[in-house]
Amino acid sequence: MKTITRIDRILIIAPSWLGDATMSHSLIKNLSERFKPVTIDVFATAALRAIFEQMPEIGQIIANPLEHGELKLATRWQIGQSLRSTNYDAAYVLPNSFKSALIPFFARIPKRIGYTGEARVGLLNQRVVLNKTSFPLLADQYLQLAKKENTSCIKSSEYPHLSVEKNEARHALRKYGLNNTKAYVCLCPGAEYGAAKRWPIKHFAELVDRISHYDLHPVILGNSKDTEIGRAIDKYSKYSPTDLTSKTSLKEAIHIISGARCVVTNDSGLMHIAAALRTPLIALFGSSSPQYTPPLSINSKIISLTMSCSPCFERSCPLGHTKCLTGIEPRAVMKEVLKLTERI
Repeated sequence: MKTITRIDRILIIAPSWLGDATMSHSLIKNLSERFKPVTIDVFATAALRAIFEQMPEIGQIIANPLEHGELKLATRWQIGQSLRSTNYDAAYVLPNSFKSALIPFFARIPKRIGYTGEARVGLLNQRVVLNKTSFPLLADQYLQLAKKENTSCIKSSEYPHLSVEKNEARHALRKYGLNNTKAYVCLCPGAEYGAAKRWPIKHFAELVDRISHYDLHPVILGNSKDTEIGRAIDKYSKYSPTDLTSKTSLKEAIHIISGARCVVTNDSGLMHIAAALRTPLIALFGSSSPQYTPPLSINSKIISLTMSCSPCFERSCPLGHTKCLTGIEPRAVMKEVLKLTERI
């Protein structure tokens, strides 16, 4: 094992979820500044590639061929062996699982840093004890891995910040006919975790109509799992939104969000992307808590009802009514849209 006198190359083992990957940028920015000049590569799934492409600090994006939850010990050993010649000085392992720490170990990376997590003694040689009480925000938890002392909470200057290439963004707007339209508002009605995080379809449909009254154009974004939601919103609204659910790539969605006047979103991966793009946004919280996964942006407005049963963190409402979301009225959301788009 080589003796480390300075850090020249770092490998990030990325998390598996869109929002988590976005929030990892706080750590990546810190490492880039702290060890400048340094090469930072990331090991991430193809689904998350577009996120890391918007982080200028990232050098190479190494494809993670493993499905979420797969062990495949032999495959991990082979990947680790293939990375040995890269001579990484340090690896930051962001997931807390046993298997996520295997590849840096197999690659013989001298410094392997992460939270104690799941049976990782030996795999990680710099293990940090996670203090969720002092650092409830995930971006802050990632950031603490780079700090010598866990004493100060994340500052707004340390929030994730994605950068987009302007020509690529203009191309995405032209492709979907948004370059010559009026100012637009993005609606993100999906939430992969479950229905208890999704504002009702008919509320979104009413918001489409309210937005259209104010010389703003509603654009619906989401992946293939949100297609039926997008169609239903279109069906129940009097005006026709541009429904792009399942039509854009993630990179195109990022570019479209970057050009929006405002984003209205559930607590989802696209919420964290909008925050990191510094696009004004309204985040609607139901079963989850803005104390743990808020949009990290000074241009955000959180709407969350104070109820005795929330946050419950369940995928579907245990009481069967989802009042924590149905009680958020479209007119109240529209009022915030008008403030953020400077219509009032």
